[in-house]
This record gives sequence, C-alpha cells and structure tokens, in this order.
Amino acid sequence: MRDFIGYGAQPPHAAWPNSAKIAVQFVINYEEGAERNVIEGDPHAEVFLSEIIGAPPVPDRHMSMESLYEYGSRAGFWRLHRLFETYQLPVTVFGVTLALARNQPAVEAMLKANWEIACHGYRWLDYQAIPEAIEREHMQQAIELHEHLIGEKPLGWYTGRDSPNTRRLLLEHDHFVYDSDSYADDLPYWVDHQARHHLVVPYTLDVNDMRFNAAQGFNSGDQFFSYLKDTFTTLYAEGETHPKMMSVGLHPRIIGKPGRLQSLQRFLEFISEQDAVWVARRVDIAKHWHTFHPPGPSRH
Repeated sequence: MRDFIGYGAQPPHAAWPNSAKIAVQFVINYEEGAERNVIEGDPHAEVFLSEIIGAPPVPDRHMSMESLYEYGSRAGFWRLHRLFETYQLPVTVFGVTLALARNQPAVEAMLKANWEIACHGYRWLDYQAIPEAIEREHMQQAIELHEHLIGEKPLGWYTGRDSPNTRRLLLEHDHFVYDSDSYADDLPYWVDHQARHHLVVPYTLDVNDMRFNAAQGFNSGDQFFSYLKDTFTTLYAEGETHPKMMSVGLHPRIIGKPGRLQSLQRFLEFISEQDAVWVARRVDIAKHWHTFHPPGPSRH
C-alpha cells in the first residue's frame, strides 16, 4: 500500500545530537568495476551515468565507457578521499561488492577512515526487469562478499535501480538496520512488513552529482554548489522547529573530476562555518532513529 500522507503537517522533532538543526549525510557511490560489460556476460556495455550522455547499448566492449568508469576508481575516488579526510567529515559508501573486490586499496582506505560501507548490491544493474530469483541470488552474493571484504555483514542497503521485489527480498535477512531505496521524505520513516518494522532512511536524486551526467542537469560546479547551498539553507531554516536531514549523492567518476571537485569543497567549507550541524554516517542516523523514534502502531 502506498503512503501519500507520511508525517503530514507536523513531522516529528528529529532530536539530532547537540540540538543540531540539520543532519547532513554524504554518500559516495562506489560502482566502478561492477557496471554492465560483455566480458561479465552482459548483452551490452554500460549506458548509464557517464560523460557519454545517452550512450547506446553497444553489444561489444565499449572501451571509452570502460575508461570513464575506471577514472572513478583510479583517480576520482582518491581525490574524494583526500578531500573528506582534510575536513575530517564522515562518509557512507554505497559499495557495489564486485566493484569493491576489484580495488582493495580503496576498501582499506575507507575502513581506515571509519567510513560506513553500506551494500549497493552485487552488480551495478537495473533490477526492474530482472527475475526475482536472480535478484535474490545477487543479494545473497552481495552480502556474502561484503562480509568477506569488510569483516561484517552490511547494516545498510541501497540497490538504487530497484524492483518491486527488492525490499521484500531484503527483509528475508535480519541484520539490516535500514535501507535507502526511497526518495519519499526528508526524515527516516518506518514501514511494516509481515509484522516486522523496518527503517527507511531516504536518499536523493536531486542533491546528487549524477545530474552532471543527465540532460538538463548541472553543467558547471557553480550550479551544483548553488543547489547544495540552497537545499541546506531551506532545511537549516526549517530546523529551527523541525530539524530534517540532507543527503548528498556523489560518484568518484563524476564529482571526482577536477573541474567539479571545487564545488563540493566550497560546500564543505560552507557547512563547516555553520553552527548546529550534525554531519553523520547514514548508519548513525539510522541508529539515532531507532533509539529516539522507535516504531509505533501501524496506520494500515
């Protein structure tokens, strides 16, 4: 059943730590090496989220596409890592496990920085039309490989291009604290499934560098910074009475380009100058919600 009401006119007071007016959460989507490729048995090369906007589904290796993704793991990731380490700000990584497995130095850097690594699936695929049995198999492979690479099962999950089956399949596992396959709110919220309460920590597709690689999206760092700042300013003002959360979506192969990174750095500098801001990992926000806003009776 769809919920068109949500929290309505009176959302709960988030009660963020230290009376913060806003919780800001940075996500680095690590997908490079898990995208579609015929050498992985896929019918065509990747077509999504690259500098080749509107790329056709080439039924062969697409060497330019491969190199655009490789830029993210070879160069863009390390540029982002240096930036967030300089500002000492926490990060959540949405890590596609096959991609993580192909860059162990990056995984070690994430762990050393105490970044959260949430699971972003086994492959970077669109699961809308993938059979349920294959999605279930991929989810199990993702969890097992994540545990092998990271040393523990993931607490968070985000497929991104999910299917009508995704959350139901996820809830076949009992170790997840939250998932982020929703864009429906500015606060975490609970859903009910078979007498079980499950927390959703919504994500974003607008406060997201992916719009650099979309038609009529951001065409310069100035536009991205302006959108980040305007989003923050609105939510920060609302936080005087009803604090919210702000998610920022990032990709090493996109924001990691030199001509775009400055916009992100300007925003990090901007929020570092503001009072009452809680920059947190996604799992920290989820655990806070579990503690201070436990699930109540279902409306349905």
